[in-house]
Amino acid sequence: MTITRRLFAGLAAAAIGAAASAQEVTLRLHQFLPAQANVPANILDVWADRVEADSNGRIKIDRFPSMQLGGTPPQLIDQVIDGVADIVWTLPGYTPGRFPQLEVFELPFISPDAEATSRAFWDLAEERMMESDFAAFKPLGLWVHGPGVIHANRPVAAIADLEGLKLRGPTRVITNLLTDLGATAVGMPVPAVPEALSRGVIDGAVIPWEVAPSIRVQELVTNHTEFAGEALYAATFILAMNTNSYNALTDDLKAVIDANSGLEFSAFAGRTQQAGDADARALAAAAGNLIITLTPEQTAPWRDAAAATTAAWIAEADAAGIDGTGLYTAATALIAKHAGTD
Repeated sequence: MTITRRLFAGLAAAAIGAAASAQEVTLRLHQFLPAQANVPANILDVWADRVEADSNGRIKIDRFPSMQLGGTPPQLIDQVIDGVADIVWTLPGYTPGRFPQLEVFELPFISPDAEATSRAFWDLAEERMMESDFAAFKPLGLWVHGPGVIHANRPVAAIADLEGLKLRGPTRVITNLLTDLGATAVGMPVPAVPEALSRGVIDGAVIPWEVAPSIRVQELVTNHTEFAGEALYAATFILAMNTNSYNALTDDLKAVIDANSGLEFSAFAGRTQQAGDADARALAAAAGNLIITLTPEQTAPWRDAAAATTAAWIAEADAAGIDGTGLYTAATALIAKHAGTD
C-alpha cells in the first residue's frame, strides 16, 4: 500500500509538472541597439522582467540585442509580422511610407516632452491606426524620444550653418526637414552612424542625447545644438508583437501582456527615454565639447523655416487620402491635452 501511494504521488507530481511545462511560453524580443543602451536596459528589460514576474515565470522573454537574430533594422517590422521574432522594437521610419499616419508625431516643433507626445501617440493610434497601419501585428507600446539634437563636426547656431553639412536623419519626415533647412540629409539606421562619422560619409547626425553614448557620438563629434521649447523633431518607436504569438497565449497570459502594455507603458517609455538625456549630455560636457543651447529668439527662425516641412507633409497626406489636416489637428490637440496646455 505504501509503495502504491508513493507511486501514485510520484505520477501525480509528474502530471502536474508536465501540465505546468505545457503552459510555459518563450518569446523572442529582437532589437537593434546594444543591450546596455538606454532603451534596452531601462525600458525593454523592465517591460520583459515585469511580464515574466507577473506571469509567475510562465512567460520567458529571450532578449536579442544588436540584430543578433539576423537581418537589418529596417527588416524588424517584417520579422515580427512573419514570426522571425515574437516581439520587436523598431523605428517605423526605417520603412519610409509604410506607416504614413504616425509621421504626424515626427513633424518639427510639436513635441513639448516625450511623455505627453507618447500619450498622444497611443491615443491617436487607438482612434485611427490600429485597424489600418498596425493591422498586421499587435502594438504593445508606441512612443517618441526626447528632443532631437544636432551633433556635428562643426558648430551649428544658425540655419545658414547647415549649408553643405551632411547630416544623418532617422526617418523620411526628418530627412525632409533637414533638406528644407539646407543640410544634405542622409538617411540611415542609428547603428550605422559611428562608421559613417568615422569615414566622413556624414558630418553629423540628429539623435536625442540619450542615444549618443551607445554609439560614441560625443567622441566622434564635438559640437551639439539644442533648441528652446518644443523639440526640433522627435522620432517614433513601436514595440510590436506577432499576432499569432499573442493569439497562441492562454487568456490569463494575454492579460499579463495587456496589463504591461498600452497607454501607460508608452508614457513610461517616452518618459524614461527622455530621462536618459541628462547623463548623456553630461558626458559631452565633461569631454569639453561645445554645447550650443539656442534661446527662444534664436530658435524662432528655425520654427519659421520648419513650417514649410509641416505644410508639405499635410498637403501630401491630404492628397494621398489620409487626412493630413485632420491628423495634424488631432495630434496637436492631444499633445496639448496631455501636456496640460490645452
